[in-house]
Amino acid sequence: MNDPKVKILHITFNMGIGGTEQVIRQIIENSDYNKFQHEILCIDGMIGAVGKGLQAKGINIESVQRNPGTDLKLVRFIHRYVKHHKVDVLHCHQYTPYFYGVLGALLTRAKVIFTEHGRFYPDRHHFKRRFINPLLVLATAHITVISKSTAEAVAKYEYINPKKIKVIYNGIRKVEAENKTRDDLLSELELPDNFRYIGTISRLEPIKNQSMMINAFSQLRKAMPECKLIIIGDGAKMSDLKNQAKSLGLEQAIIFTGFLDNPQRFIQLFDVFLLSSFSEGTSMTLLEAMSLSKPCVVTDVGGNPEVVSDGVTGIVVKSDDTDNFASAILGLLQNETRRTALGTEALRCFKKKFSVEKMISGYQSLYLGE
Repeated sequence: MNDPKVKILHITFNMGIGGTEQVIRQIIENSDYNKFQHEILCIDGMIGAVGKGLQAKGINIESVQRNPGTDLKLVRFIHRYVKHHKVDVLHCHQYTPYFYGVLGALLTRAKVIFTEHGRFYPDRHHFKRRFINPLLVLATAHITVISKSTAEAVAKYEYINPKKIKVIYNGIRKVEAENKTRDDLLSELELPDNFRYIGTISRLEPIKNQSMMINAFSQLRKAMPECKLIIIGDGAKMSDLKNQAKSLGLEQAIIFTGFLDNPQRFIQLFDVFLLSSFSEGTSMTLLEAMSLSKPCVVTDVGGNPEVVSDGVTGIVVKSDDTDNFASAILGLLQNETRRTALGTEALRCFKKKFSVEKMISGYQSLYLGE
């Protein structure tokens, strides 16, 4: 008897901590298990924390180490995997997995879907892709992106016809506030209760520009010394950011938590959620904050202004603008009525555009060829 389920293989770099990984997890965990069977192939030789969590739930995840240059062994591995496992859909996340996925799927039954989750900063043209990508597109069933700004970048820098690109915004299941008091959450982080807290959850990488956030916070503290900044996450910039905080005399005012399990629960502590990136697709942590009715101050890059409507669901500030970033935060902290109004509208917008159900519906229609 034939298996009625649609078999989907997700190809990605790894399943560590990041937005792409969270999208894949959301797709898998919220799919109809009676209709879809999901598996994952990681091509960078590691599975990662999110992947291990899915493995514990019974999801099959394979990991292979991609070799430098054009790795023909990886192409053959994908080809054999697709044929042996009778894969129906090869869902490739980001460009390099897409390149190998298309080649590996040639002469098989699998249709290829390419999802671009974000762009490098600064973005740039790749001469070879001007000739290669139109050929890859011929063997691709669907191309999706997570924001209109990403669609524009893919068309410009990847030489792909914009008419072939479909926007499916990231979506998450609404974060439910934990049944814990503010004191309970502060106690977990060993923080006092006589301060006001603002914060972010993000990888500590150059593209996230937490350096600007810290400079803005330094300005903010002059007007509101009872405020503290919580930065949740880890990454290559951790040491530099801590040194920056020290040089500004903010060692006691900025809390670097490092990596935390289920970090979204601490968003409840924030009066304002911050996102200072140089580039974004559709930030999952931003959606989490909106689902908790938190007003957000974000930079005007990538998908941020598509998610946050300036003055309606949050405040959008020009990229790397320390003064206005600080001013926007201070204005919200000083106006509880406006914070509440923006937070209420943020939740309404989240439910309308960024629910996990809306995202899943978009991808499942592609899987089913509807």
